[in-house]
Amino acid sequence: MVTIPVNNFIFQFNQISEKSVLLNPRGRRNYSCNFHTHNHHLRLFNPRKCFYRLFLCRVSGDADSGAQHSTLSDVNSEFTSLSSSSETYVPVLVRMLGLENDIRDREQAVIALWKYSLGGKHYVGNIMKFRGCVNLVVNLLKSESTSSCEAAAGLLRMVSSVNSYRDVVAESGAIEETAALLRRLTLTSEVKEQSLCMLWNLSSDEKLGLKIANPSLLPVLVKCLDDEDMKIIEAAGGVLANLALNTSNHMILVEANVIPKLAKFLTCETDVSKVIKKEARNALLELAKDNYYKVLIMEEGLVLVPLVGAAAYLSFRPALHSWPSLPDGTELRRSSRGSSRYGASELLIGLNVEENTDNIDKLKMDAIVGRTQQQFLARIGAIENGDEKNSSGPSSTSNHHTLLPWRDGIARLVLILELEDEIAIARAADAIAAASINETIRLSFKEAGAVQRLIYLLRHNSRAVQSAVVNALEKLSASNRLCETMEMEGVTQILVDMIKDSDTSGTLMEKTLSILARILDPKKQMMFKFYYGHVNGSQKSTASGGENDASVSGGRMEDMKNMLDSALVSRLASILRTGSSCLQAEVASILEFVTTIEPCMDVVVGTHVESGLLAVFEQNIPKDMEGDAVSDPDPAFLEETGLAISAASRLLTKLVDNPEFLNSIDLDQFTKLLRQILKSEIPLHYKDWVAACLVRLSLFSSPFESSINTEVTLYETIPRLIEQIKTSSADGQEAAVVQLNRIIAEGVEGASQSIASHGGIFPVVKAIEEGSDTVIEAGMAILYNLSMDSENHSAILAAGAVPLLTRMVRSDTPHSMRALRLLRNLPV
Repeated sequence: MVTIPVNNFIFQFNQISEKSVLLNPRGRRNYSCNFHTHNHHLRLFNPRKCFYRLFLCRVSGDADSGAQHSTLSDVNSEFTSLSSSSETYVPVLVRMLGLENDIRDREQAVIALWKYSLGGKHYVGNIMKFRGCVNLVVNLLKSESTSSCEAAAGLLRMVSSVNSYRDVVAESGAIEETAALLRRLTLTSEVKEQSLCMLWNLSSDEKLGLKIANPSLLPVLVKCLDDEDMKIIEAAGGVLANLALNTSNHMILVEANVIPKLAKFLTCETDVSKVIKKEARNALLELAKDNYYKVLIMEEGLVLVPLVGAAAYLSFRPALHSWPSLPDGTELRRSSRGSSRYGASELLIGLNVEENTDNIDKLKMDAIVGRTQQQFLARIGAIENGDEKNSSGPSSTSNHHTLLPWRDGIARLVLILELEDEIAIARAADAIAAASINETIRLSFKEAGAVQRLIYLLRHNSRAVQSAVVNALEKLSASNRLCETMEMEGVTQILVDMIKDSDTSGTLMEKTLSILARILDPKKQMMFKFYYGHVNGSQKSTASGGENDASVSGGRMEDMKNMLDSALVSRLASILRTGSSCLQAEVASILEFVTTIEPCMDVVVGTHVESGLLAVFEQNIPKDMEGDAVSDPDPAFLEETGLAISAASRLLTKLVDNPEFLNSIDLDQFTKLLRQILKSEIPLHYKDWVAACLVRLSLFSSPFESSINTEVTLYETIPRLIEQIKTSSADGQEAAVVQLNRIIAEGVEGASQSIASHGGIFPVVKAIEEGSDTVIEAGMAILYNLSMDSENHSAILAAGAVPLLTRMVRSDTPHSMRALRLLRNLPV
């Protein structure tokens, strides 16, 4: 050992001035351990021991050095000469971090400094007085020693907990080194925890969060959510929650599969740490601000629920003494055993395992459990108490939300609908509309009793509530089963009254018509079952039998007759003349249903509905179309136009069967308009009813019969068959090719040109290559006719017909001669 006097040590550390850095943004969370008192901190490490380590280090002994051996008393003397304050040892420990020192000295120093920093901000400041200290600590993250890595990460965690030092930590390369450290295959939980908590602190700074959200580090953070140690999961969740506060990070977070990873902490049945639940909820709420990501979150089993404030639930009055029923209003059958002495049989009805459980599906059971839990929380005043503390301002007017699992969230939204606060009701209805993204959720709302409550609120005197409720019902009506429930609950009459009301706004009118059109859609088998008896001769299983079912259907028919009066039809005809394409499509569908009721046909004809039909056909033809030429209009416009024209064509097809209507219209005018539409660029699947209507009109206008049938073939039948060849199965493809060949064989003028102009050559060649003998024979006949026109040669060659035909000729098959004749027509 060599004695080195203390006075020979010259520490040249310059104190760094505190930099002005961005303060912690509101809402961002830091993670650091609790600061200890100074006296407690001094017991965490032994400065004298570290002093020995510095002076009793191993050095290269040299006889000429003149060094003197130190004794224990010499070291004690030097140690005592120093100040008794712990700050005196910080320079010594920092000096020990130098790269020229032994790795064990550096390890002892970083451990001592880490423990020293646990005292709080003042102690961290004493360490940060020495420039370059953080760089030396970051270098120790590369160490193979677990204790060194843990201490270095822990010290960086404490330093980064102080706002003014975060930039220094980030600039020292701590983020990059931590990313490399976390990717090690063998890493203890303690090192992971300290490293992740350091990143948690850094991520509270927005610009540093951008550095953390990189493709190399983010997957590691997401993987940590599957760790067994809850502290690691909490720290990783905290980092991700901070990153989610910046919208520029949302895409990379979603692509890293963070939504299902975080959602599981809010949907799992087992006990989960409150910290990770809070961080997961905060992160997902930030992502839910994007409508697309909101859908992804709800698909993971969560519902976005507005926080209306615990005070709003004071108006909730559950029916405590009524006979129990399911949330959707279904009454439970009373037991013949009689009631129990204390009413337990009434309270527990429906939970009887041997009688009821088998008849209740999962959606009903979830509705029962969810309603019970939410009503219990509301009655004891415990609902939203935890969330209210974090909201500012009046809770009923704030825009705060929370995320709940489907069962609890759906029950909570239905419960809010029963409150008296108008703002709370409107927000709940909007949340129901946003959550109705698939059939399962829509049916869950039905089982929870949302449909009945929403229909009741349709007559609310607040326009805001009424608008939100209509929006929710419009989203729920996408389900045929819910349309049936709405109709049975009497929503039709309310919607009819709203349509008649002249004060109904445009947006509200559009959604109202959409709901009514879905309920009265004549294309749905549900409507045929309700108004025309059973479908396909099937019988509906009811307790009272078929006669009662028929009487119910007849009763509904009478109700519809009473509602569909001249005032409603006149209002619908007026909207048909002046409304947008979407409104015209919905009105035409409703009027089509009205015409199926015998007494209502005369009412429709009497309102001069033909002027509305002309408006649909005239307004939706592109203005710059001349003859068969048409510009390239907007695809959205074509879609809306096609929908309106298709619905109006169906209505016109039904109305021409009425002699009074037929005599009151100008057939030539309607025929001309429909022929122009048939040649237009509206989507092909909307042209089928235009073609059908034209064929129907041709029966009453014989001079146009031949040309109309030809145009229908050229502009509807042939394009439809070509699309069928492209998309159908083998059987459908074969039928389409055979029918195309038949059209050509019948000598329809312009058929070959129509096939070529609609891109039919390529799918026909492909069908020949992959199809059966029937397809080959019909397809080659089509190509032979097309090859007679030299303008089609380039397309036939580009489709690869020549190599295919050459193989067929060489294979000596029954089709060889046909292939040879076709090759002779081509320029090869």
